[in-house]
Amino acid sequence: MEKELINNSQSNIYPFHMPGHKRRGSDIGAGLDPYAIDITEIDNFDNLHHAEGIIKEAQAEAAALYGAKHAYFLINGSTCGILAAISAATKRGDKVLVARNCHKAVYHALYLRQLHPVFTYPEITRTGLQGQITEAQIRAAFDENPDIKAVVITSPTYDGVVSDVAAIASVAHEYGALLIVDEAHGAHFGFGGGFPQNAIALGADAVIVSLHKTLPAFTQTALLLLGGMREAAVEKFLGIYETSSPSYVLMTGIERCIHYVRDNKETAFAQLRSRLDRFYQKVSGLSHLSVVRKSDFSADEAYDFDESKIIIFTKEAMNGHTLLELLLKKYELQLEMAAGNYVLALASVMDTDEGFDRLADALIEIDSRLEKYKSDFEEFYDILKQEGVVHQFYFPVKMDTTIYQKLPAVMEMYDAYDADHQEVYAFKASGKVSGAFINIYPPGIPLVVPGEIMNDKLIDDVIKAVNSGLEVDGLYFDPDADMWKFVAVL
Repeated sequence: MEKELINNSQSNIYPFHMPGHKRRGSDIGAGLDPYAIDITEIDNFDNLHHAEGIIKEAQAEAAALYGAKHAYFLINGSTCGILAAISAATKRGDKVLVARNCHKAVYHALYLRQLHPVFTYPEITRTGLQGQITEAQIRAAFDENPDIKAVVITSPTYDGVVSDVAAIASVAHEYGALLIVDEAHGAHFGFGGGFPQNAIALGADAVIVSLHKTLPAFTQTALLLLGGMREAAVEKFLGIYETSSPSYVLMTGIERCIHYVRDNKETAFAQLRSRLDRFYQKVSGLSHLSVVRKSDFSADEAYDFDESKIIIFTKEAMNGHTLLELLLKKYELQLEMAAGNYVLALASVMDTDEGFDRLADALIEIDSRLEKYKSDFEEFYDILKQEGVVHQFYFPVKMDTTIYQKLPAVMEMYDAYDADHQEVYAFKASGKVSGAFINIYPPGIPLVVPGEIMNDKLIDDVIKAVNSGLEVDGLYFDPDADMWKFVAVL
């Protein structure tokens, strides 16, 4: 592994992916030998789980930067913050309003605390991306379930779609519930550059931000920010979910990141905005590819959009995986991920003019070649194969947005997840109770959760996704029968 990591770091491959430091640690401070500063909780170096000294001071700096009442360093990533926040906001068996497009850690919290979820589904945009959760949806859920104790939403989404957090917070508080926002992909919000305001400033009670996703910080470093949630309850569960041996290397990385943003936010985010605007202008004339802008969403689809999430749709030309491979093999640009008909590049304040120019120039050249072969894209694919830059391709896949259907639940999720299971062939799965989560990744929204009844449409949609080359989790392939199996409750 070490050899491969070193080779990658020394290559010409440009990282349009996490982590947000983009391998430019020297730009946020003098280099440090990680082994030299890797210690445990020795005298005078404080204790993350009972911070009274230097860690307490560093966490206070983070809280001040985001305008939170308190901030906790998360060394296990956003996951442990999500688990702790949901656990602290609820009692076992409580009812929780959950946006269906939440991260799997939210579902794990539901399972661990045996919570009863009330799901609300994101709007579907014209592009096919998952859109916002609306104030009206939240109010409707409370009208039917006034005993909801907490609301959990994701804003921004992985794709950059932002919901009206202030309005949602107002409704939640009106009903006496707490609002928890997974803002993992919005750690850069609230610092200028035309990016949205952060969720703490908008009234959320607990907000989880992944510093490493969009800011210059080490992988798996994050913050749990508190607005209206009690510290004692959160600390109780952080003691359960977060490691008892926190890395001082990672905590130092968090502190460096906080200092960098604090000292450079007036210029860094304005510069990022300028670079993004220049990039979007350069690629505005594409014909066979298209790059999403905020203006592509209606007010019903998205309250706001984070344009540091560069989404490139392949239209009718090629599958997202083909474009991802082409950009890597021919142009040495590593993007974050690919879906059936688009790819995602993540930008941060550490990106350079060179990086944006390379991506823009590559897209323009690819688009030009697609125009040349527009009468026969398969001929273009054959040429790419001969060039050795594409090994497999699928035609673009835009899944039917009704794939995210509301399925009847006949068992509590945690009971179904713990129940005895059997694997059944696809043609026998309809009508059975799911014993697993099935997700198409991205976006990772469960098509079915344990306890819900699978139907013919679900089975057909999942098989179609698999056959289209999409990544599907939660089912199993039987090579002997050449068939897929679904997990059902006995």
